Amino acid sequence: MCGIIGYTGARDVTPILLDGLRRLEYRGYDSAGVAIHDLTTGGLRLARCKGKIAGLAQQLAASPLRGASGVGHTRWATHGRPSEQNAHPHRAGHIAVVHNGIIENHQALRARLAAAGAAFTSETDSEVIAHLLELEMQERGCDLLTAVQRATPQLHGTWALAAISDQHPGELIIARHAAPLLIGLGGPGIGEDSPSAENFVASDAAALLAYTRLVIDLDDGDIARIRPGSVEIFDRAGEPARRPRRRVEWSPMAAERQGFKHFMLKEIHEQPRAIRDTVLGCAASDDDVLFDDLRLSLRAGARLVIVGCGTSWHAALTGKYLIERLARIRVEVDLASEFRYRDPILDAGEIVLAISQSGETADTLAALKEAKERGAHTLALCNVVGSTITRVADQVLFTRAGPEISVASTKAFTTQLTALTLLAIHLGRRSGALSSERAAALLTGLRDLPRQIDNMLGQGAAIRTVARRYVAARDCLFLGRGLCFPVALEGALKLKEISYIHAEGYASGEMKHGPIALIDEQVPVIVLALQGAGYQKVLSNLEEVRARGGRIIAIASVGDHAIADVADDVLLVPEVAEELQPIVAAIPLQLLAYHFADLKGTDVDQPRNLAKSVTVE
Repeated sequence: MCGIIGYTGARDVTPILLDGLRRLEYRGYDSAGVAIHDLTTGGLRLARCKGKIAGLAQQLAASPLRGASGVGHTRWATHGRPSEQNAHPHRAGHIAVVHNGIIENHQALRARLAAAGAAFTSETDSEVIAHLLELEMQERGCDLLTAVQRATPQLHGTWALAAISDQHPGELIIARHAAPLLIGLGGPGIGEDSPSAENFVASDAAALLAYTRLVIDLDDGDIARIRPGSVEIFDRAGEPARRPRRRVEWSPMAAERQGFKHFMLKEIHEQPRAIRDTVLGCAASDDDVLFDDLRLSLRAGARLVIVGCGTSWHAALTGKYLIERLARIRVEVDLASEFRYRDPILDAGEIVLAISQSGETADTLAALKEAKERGAHTLALCNVVGSTITRVADQVLFTRAGPEISVASTKAFTTQLTALTLLAIHLGRRSGALSSERAAALLTGLRDLPRQIDNMLGQGAAIRTVARRYVAARDCLFLGRGLCFPVALEGALKLKEISYIHAEGYASGEMKHGPIALIDEQVPVIVLALQGAGYQKVLSNLEEVRARGGRIIAIASVGDHAIADVADDVLLVPEVAEELQPIVAAIPLQLLAYHFADLKGTDVDQPRNLAKSVTVE
C-alpha cells in the first residue's frame, strides 16, 4: 500500500515527483503530497491534498515549487481518514518524512514525544517518525543519517521511509523493513559500475522506467544516504554494505496505456504475449518441463502447501487441482492471511509455495517466513524480479506478465495459471504419474493458447452487449465445477472489485445447499459450462436456475449446441484440454467485469478502497 518517490540531482524535481506518483497511484489514491528543498529559500516546502494525484498537480500548477531534490507520496489510508491533514509528507521542525507500512507502537511513541513537547497535527501513525527524527537531531546534535539509524530500532512494525531535512539540502535518507523500497541510478552514461549523476527512490521500479532501468534493491534493515553522484548503504548493524545493481527488463512503454481506455483493458489484451513469455521462460521439451536451478524433492507422503491472497489464492486453488491430477502429489491450499495464525502443521521436507504478483504481499511474505522457521523448503511464484518474497524464498519461479498497473489483476492471474500448469507437468513427469504422451499434448496446447486467446479477444463488442443487458443488476452468482470452480471465484472477485456489484462464486454442486435461495429474475447467474467431466451435472444446475426464473450467462466451449437451449446468453471459448480450461475461461469473465464497470462509469483502474499491492496486514 502507498507509494514513495524521491529524487536528487540537477533537474527540476517537481515534474519528476508528479510523474512518479502518477505511476504509483495504483498503490493508493486517498491523498498525495510532496516535500521539496526550495531553491529560493533553502528551506523545505510542502504541498498536500486529499484525493488523487490530479488534485496535487493542480495545486502545484497554481503555486509552483522549484527545487532539485525532494520526496513524494500517494497514500492508501490505514491510521486516520483520507484528508489533507493526514496526507504525507509529515513535517516536524527541519524534517519531512514519507512512510509506507504500519508503526505498531505509534501510540506509545506519540505519548513519549508529546511529553517531550512534540505537537502532532495528524491522526496517522507515520507522523511519529518525523518527530522522533527531529528529537534525535535536537538532543544528540547528529545528522539526519545518524538520526534515522538511531530512530528505526525504536520502531515496531513495517516501514519503507524517506526523510529529508533543510539542514542537509540535496540529501535523501531512506530505510526499509518488510516494505518495498529501491534505489534508481540515473544520469548520462550510467553503467553497471559507474557513479550516478542523479538518483531516485521508489516503491516500485515502474515509477522509474522513464528515467532509468538500473536499480539497487535494499535488504531489510538497510539504511541509505543518497546524494547527487553518490549512494551509501548501511546494513542493520550500521556497517557499510554493498548491494548488487540489476537492470529492469521491462520496457518503459509497458507502463503506459498505449491507446487503451484503461490499463485493465490493455492488460487483458496483453495476455497472449504474457502467456507465451511465461511458457518460453522454462526449458520445455516436447514432453517435459525443466526449470533452471529448480530442485524439488518431496518424500513419500509429504505435501505441497500453496499460500496466496485474493487472485493469487484462486490461482493456488487451481494449482491444487492441477498438481493432484497430473502429479498425484497431495496439495493443501491456505489463505496466506490465515496460515501462520492457525499454528499450521508442517513436517520437515515438505514444500511451501507462495504466490504473489508483486512479491511484496505482507500476509504472503509472513506465511513464507513462518514456513521457513518451521523447517519447510520454500518456493515462490512471482512476477517481480528482486521483490522481497523472491529474496526470502529458497527457490523462485517467475511469471513473465510484465508490469500490471490496474488494481484488478488479469494477466498476472493467467500467467500464474500457466506457470502452475507447467509446474504440474514438471512434477508429474518426475513422479511418474504423467505419461510422455499426455505431457506432450498439454505442452502443445499451452503453446497454442496465445493464438486462441488472441482470437477470443475479438469478442469484446459481443461481451459488452451482454454486459449492457445486465448492468442494472445489484447481485450476481458465479458457478463452476472442478477446475473451473476457482475461476468462478475469480470472476466474482473481478466483478465486485471494479463494478461494486455484489457477486459470489460457488462450486456448482453447492448451489442447492444455500445459494439457490438468492436466485430470481433480478440475479444474473454466470455459469462456467465447459465440455468435460461434470458437464452434464452443470447442465442440471442450469435447469435448476431456469426453474427459479434466473437469467443465465453461460461460458461454453465452441461447438456446444445444447447450451443455447438453457442459457439466455452464451460466450464461447475454444475447446482445449480440461487442464487448460481455467486459462481460457478467465478471459471472458475479465472482459465481462471490465464492461460492467465501464458501463457503470466506475473507476476501473483504481476502484474505491483498494490498492494494488497489500504491503500491510
